[in-house]
Amino acid sequence: MPGKRISLLSLLCCLALILAACTTNGSQSSTDKTSTIHNAHPTTLPTSIPTPGNNADWTMYHHDDARSGYLPNTPDPHSLSKAWSLKLDGAVYAEPLVIGNHVIVATENDTLYALDTKTGQIQWQRHVGTPAARSNLPCGNIDPLGITGTPVYDPATRLVFAVAEISQGAAHILVGVDVQSGQVKVRRNIDPPGIEVVSHQQRAALALANNTVYVALGGLAGDCGNYHGTVIGSRTDGQGKLLVYQVPTNREGGIWAPPGPVIDADQKLYVAVGNGESTSGDWDHTDSVLRLSPELELEEGFAPQQWAQDNSTDADLGSMSPVLLSNGLIFSAGKSGQGYVVRAHALGGVGGQLNEQTVCRSFGGAATDGSQVILPCVDGVQQITVNTDGSITPGWKAPSQINGSPIIAGHTVYTLAPQGTLYALNSANGSTRASLAIDAMTRFATPTISGQQIFIGTTTGITSINLAA
Repeated sequence: MPGKRISLLSLLCCLALILAACTTNGSQSSTDKTSTIHNAHPTTLPTSIPTPGNNADWTMYHHDDARSGYLPNTPDPHSLSKAWSLKLDGAVYAEPLVIGNHVIVATENDTLYALDTKTGQIQWQRHVGTPAARSNLPCGNIDPLGITGTPVYDPATRLVFAVAEISQGAAHILVGVDVQSGQVKVRRNIDPPGIEVVSHQQRAALALANNTVYVALGGLAGDCGNYHGTVIGSRTDGQGKLLVYQVPTNREGGIWAPPGPVIDADQKLYVAVGNGESTSGDWDHTDSVLRLSPELELEEGFAPQQWAQDNSTDADLGSMSPVLLSNGLIFSAGKSGQGYVVRAHALGGVGGQLNEQTVCRSFGGAATDGSQVILPCVDGVQQITVNTDGSITPGWKAPSQINGSPIIAGHTVYTLAPQGTLYALNSANGSTRASLAIDAMTRFATPTISGQQIFIGTTTGITSINLAA
């Protein structure tokens, strides 16, 4: 009968769908196994489905793994205007993130917020601990000390990861918070055994690759205590043994530059290391650019010939993360005013640079578009071009007060004067397209851009600015 034939067909369709689903699940499991870290991860990973990419999203410090801070298709503005401003429960040192219609903001009171991009209305807030008071720390210049490093968003798990310094037990706690609800899904202590926790500060932005969150540690302002530059890797599900790399120096060698680890197309990590205690003898891998494997094994490094002198005068490379360029080169600069060009896959060891040239003292995060680099110089942002032979061609330079960590959108450089002004500069010649007075911000503040809105963390909260093209 017709009814029975329809039922049989329906049954056959159901069986086909079940078999297809089983095949799909088997293929996913095989893919997951090949993407785990050798000898570090189990062979199964979280099964959540990645959300599609959104061109308006800004999911990490300076937008991407290379920390380029570059968006090519944003209209250039003729004016800037304040959209909204919100006071939060602490100062904002971290760069805001944008995921969908959420602005994610982290404060030094150990609170994460999700705000509506258009209105600033609080969608959720999550307090994850009590921050450390300056009076309970051996030195430092942030009070209280809570979430300082810029968080990172993982589209595979839909979690925002941040590290909170907490006073209870003096610890650095990695949290993974659901981007939609603010619910804490991951929480673990990431301090390696035996370290002097109170002397370590987590200032560098978090990085994400290989289903792993990478966290760098440095010291407090004042270089007090027994701290060592360290990179830690945690699986995004919060389980398993931590990966750890520690700079092989007696003391110091902090990894603290605000952009944090820079990751290349092969998922290798590049970090800038600050001054160490050693001022003679064999190179202890301080005052350097180091390349680490995804498993945090040291592969290679570079240091200036005068690394020992740099250490003794606090003139190291640790104040700005390495800049990955489109031509296979890396540019690095720091406190000494010297710029170095090295090959990304052959860093060269001590004195192994392709070129060394006086540029400027650089602190914070650079922005790059191909071979063009905009440097966060203390005496005004500086444009340079790094040529394929390693030579450096200086370009325009902004006035000295315009010295914040820049980003590039379209043909405009956006940067800050920490006293409280946002500048939009023509990327071709450095001339001012527009400027706007806003609230005071921290020294290493940097803008976030999404569509025709800019978001900036301040000493009291966050400000949103509209671009009029």
